[in-house]
Amino acid sequence: MDYKYTGDDFNIKKAPTKVKDSADELEKIKRQIEENLRHLRHAQKMMYARHKYGILVVFQAMDAAGKDSMIAHIFSGVNPVGFKVANFKQPTSAELRHDYLWRINQQLPSRGEIGVFNRSYYEDVLVSRVHPEIILNANLPEVDSLSDVNDHFFKGRYQDIRDYEKYLSRNGFVIFKFFLHISKDEQKKRFLRRINLPKKHWKFSSADIRERQYWDKYQKAYEKAINATATKKNPWYVVPADDKWYSRLIVSDILTKEIEKLPLAYPELSPDEAAKLDAAKAELLNEK
Repeated sequence: MDYKYTGDDFNIKKAPTKVKDSADELEKIKRQIEENLRHLRHAQKMMYARHKYGILVVFQAMDAAGKDSMIAHIFSGVNPVGFKVANFKQPTSAELRHDYLWRINQQLPSRGEIGVFNRSYYEDVLVSRVHPEIILNANLPEVDSLSDVNDHFFKGRYQDIRDYEKYLSRNGFVIFKFFLHISKDEQKKRFLRRINLPKKHWKFSSADIRERQYWDKYQKAYEKAINATATKKNPWYVVPADDKWYSRLIVSDILTKEIEKLPLAYPELSPDEAAKLDAAKAELLNEK
């Protein structure tokens, strides 16, 4: 199944949240993820050695879709040198005094690194679309009332994001955008599990229940954002997320397949550097 979207053909109601029952294939799925991780570790070493390409992995999802566990499992064992994760919460007062991409730029990975955004700049066309009052707090010019936070306003933000991602791509960054698509019923099950299991209490917030009341609005916001910002160069991947292990496999497979297309290689030494290496080797071998 193809999970990639590159244009305006995404219909969130038609996108599956579950592919199949994979319970009988769990061990096979775990082995494949580990194999993918082995390839990712190898690619990371070459990336870090050469600093020519950077990887940015964006995860967006409704609450309880499994973003945290996704990151923990598919990047387990990746060298922390050359790997970073950034979480984006509600903007602070200081962040609101800057453009909305200001805080994003500070968390970008450098070339040679793999960076993961657990939520991202897309919050500014998702949460703010459901709760437009957030935009008023930013004191933007020409935004004086809720009526100004309209389709025209978000059309401009979609354009900002497309241009921003195009800019990053031209500068050596490969962007992977994953929407973990969970059903409302599955979210309910996971919320109840967090309430019923003491060891899961820390993950539960009453705010999650309040946001669940806006489910339909969030679904529309995701559909609009994905259609407006999915391009051939920087597509969206809409991943069925009702089955956590199967969603991890899908994301892991996509990352492995696409990263292996990059012309990664260790740096080659110049003749002068090779001569210095030979001299250093001779010096070490001749030590008494």
